[in-house]
Amino acid sequence: MFTGIVEEIGTVKSLRLGGPENTLHIVARDVLPEMAIGDSIAVNGVCLTVAQRDASSFVVGLMPETLRRSNLERLQVGSPVNLERALKVGGRLGGHFVQGHVDGVGKVLSVRRDGDALAYTFGAPPEVMRYVVPQGFIAVDGVSLTVVSCDAVSFTVSLVGFTQRNTILAGKEVGYEANLETDIMAKYVERMLGKERRPGVSEELLAKHGFLSPSRQV
Repeated sequence: MFTGIVEEIGTVKSLRLGGPENTLHIVARDVLPEMAIGDSIAVNGVCLTVAQRDASSFVVGLMPETLRRSNLERLQVGSPVNLERALKVGGRLGGHFVQGHVDGVGKVLSVRRDGDALAYTFGAPPEVMRYVVPQGFIAVDGVSLTVVSCDAVSFTVSLVGFTQRNTILAGKEVGYEANLETDIMAKYVERMLGKERRPGVSEELLAKHGFLSPSRQV
């Protein structure tokens, strides 16, 4: 389990695909202390397992399904990536519960300046949008963000200065494809109420059952 609060921006050292094993090698610093083989780490919001590590980097394996559902196969040597270690028991939850299981990939449709913030609008597939509501949470490349607005096919989030400086998102342009994970609470609500075959949950439904987060800046 993760929180969507990025600890460090790592750098891709190598990406090996198509061989007997798919691997991603990342140079990092802050996430390496106490990192052990077998630990979970979120890379651009995808939960992966540490297979190797040394004093300045670590290696994770990539399953074919992971490559199909995420943007990781589009990485190149030198690409920056958001990194977050798994949440420790008793640790502070600064964002929201993020599993590291990507629901789909969304594409940047527009970017506009809104004072000191950047407003990003993403187009997303139906299996993602059914769980997106205004003021709800969504993880974008592993970053916990609050949905400012949405319609049937897209949603908008706002990046304040801290998020711009400490994640990879502010450098992304129209056309960029990001990993998306919706709030697990919305999925639980839908399942509990037997709505799996309905269009999705609504803002009113989440608020009624106490799952809708209060308005906040991210």
